[in-house]
Amino acid sequence: MGQLIEEFDAYRSKMNEVILGKQNKVINRLFNLDTNTYAAGALDVKTKEMLGLVASMVLRCDDCIKYHLGKCFEQGVTTEEVYEVFAVANIVGGTIVIPHTRRGAEFWEELTASGAH
Repeated sequence: MGQLIEEFDAYRSKMNEVILGKQNKVINRLFNLDTNTYAAGALDVKTKEMLGLVASMVLRCDDCIKYHLGKCFEQGVTTEEVYEVFAVANIVGGTIVIPHTRRGAEFWEELTASGAH
């Protein structure tokens, strides 16, 4: 697994454990709601993760972009599909999204090179 992926996953896991360990009812429910939002329903998980990715890009959240790229990779999203998502995000969000596309592309390259799931 690549360094970007390892660092992101380790930090996210560590801090989620800290946050959820405080047992704040609202935060714990929010995390649960987020998890359940991406479960299969009328839309499949793959589609929901691509929607999460485009929204994260438009909102310019690099952590969210990395998270959804990882989930997209796990769902078998192809590089061609990822770049179509990137294109939609840039059209909707404008050129301000380009730096996030660069960082997203870098993370995707590491995911695909490592074969990590």
